[in-house]
Amino acid sequence: MLTYITVMFSSEGAKPSKVFDALNNMGFKPTTGNYDAVYTWDKQATLEDAISLADMVVATLKGMGVMVKLETVGNNENEPEED
Repeated sequence: MLTYITVMFSSEGAKPSKVFDALNNMGFKPTTGNYDAVYTWDKQATLEDAISLADMVVATLKGMGVMVKLETVGNNENEPEED
């Protein structure tokens, strides 16, 4: 599973380099395209795992003056995995 993040910056907020350093410390890796970074799960994450990660992102970026959008994709925990 993968969790993608899109970050919206404010001219009144933290520098993008500081925001990306914080995300990198959480395990997000910068990417190009429609998203700014991606988190690769080392297991089949549950909905609770995705919500917990979102909570950690919000707590980590608190006070930096940014808004984020998270999108977790992959197999649903109730769907059988493909061979």
